[in-house]
This record gives sequence, structure tokens and C-alpha cells, in this order.
Amino acid sequence: MLFIQNGDPAMVKVVNITTARRRKEFPLPVRNPKSVHGQFRHARLTSAGTLMVAHMDLAKVAEYDPEGKEIWSIPAEGGAWGITPLANGNFLIVDRSGVREVNRARESVWAWARTDLPDYRIANLQLAWRLPNGNTLINNWANQWKGRSTRPPLRCRRSSSRRRKRSSGRCDRGLTRTLVPRPPSRSLTDSDAPENVAFGDIK
Repeated sequence: MLFIQNGDPAMVKVVNITTARRRKEFPLPVRNPKSVHGQFRHARLTSAGTLMVAHMDLAKVAEYDPEGKEIWSIPAEGGAWGITPLANGNFLIVDRSGVREVNRARESVWAWARTDLPDYRIANLQLAWRLPNGNTLINNWANQWKGRSTRPPLRCRRSSSRRRKRSSGRCDRGLTRTLVPRPPSRSLTDSDAPENVAFGDIK
């Protein structure tokens, strides 16, 4: 099992859950070691055997090799919440402004912003998944304990039409449907997306 432990220091750890043997660990940089809540929420392994980490307090997404060396990064406005590697080699990044698909050259090839759906109150973006049909599932969470109304996850088309391209690929009118989990959920996972990944030589 690979997991990130928020703290001082923040650590990436790989543990054999059968033997409880620690296979690997290394520290991750953070802005404020004493404020652990805002350090990390999500990280994902890539098909190349590296680890993509969404740094909330450092406002970036960074890729680390199995020895803990940062080998790639890209800024994320207001802090990165989610990162999802895609089959085409690109990445879906969720930050405060919205969702972007970026390539290795750090170019945005598709984007969705909160302002694209003005009729929805987008409270807290969490994760995004590219579905097999090309649509993008966007997970939005709202604090139900303060009496705020929640809004369902959003499913947006990733269109290739000329009209869509002229609007920078944004799915401004591409909302196909909404889903309302019961009970309310913080995140969703596409169960149809199999993973066959490793971290270096650890499988």
C-alpha cells in the first residue's frame, strides 16, 4: 500500500499490508509543516512507475520518482486538490479555478471553469475522471453541516467540434447530467477504470 502521511515531516510511505513491513519512505516538501490539514488530499501512480502528487499548500502538481526526486511539476491556482493520469499520457488537474487537462509540455488542451455553469453553486471541487465515452466526471462537495445546499457531481462533454474549440475547449453548455449520491459523498471513483501500476520496482 502506498499512502501520503500529512505531518511534520510529510511522508510518502509504501507498506506491505500483509507483513506490515515498510518497503519505502521519503519526505515531501510543504509550505507549512505545522499546518497539516492543508498539505495533501490526493496522489496517483502513473503507468511510468512514478507518483503524481497534488500539493495543496504549495499550489502545484509534482511528479516524483521512486527515490523521492521531483522530476516534473506544474502550478495549480489556489492549490491542487486532485490529479488523475489519463490513458493518452495527459493529466486532469483539479484546482480552485476548475479542471484542466494538461500535457507534458504543460499546455492546457481542455479546460472547465466554475463560471462555465453559472446556474450551479460550485462549492468545493474534489476530483475529476475521464470516462470511456470521452465525457469528464467532476466531483463537487459542499459542507452539509453548515446548512448549505449541496450540488451534484457534474458530467461534462469533451467535445471536438469547431464551436467548442473556439471557446478553448470549455464545456460551457456541455453538461449532460448530474448525479446525487446518497448519502452525500466527498469523492467518486470510476470503477470501470482498471489500474495496473507500480512504484518503481514495487508492484
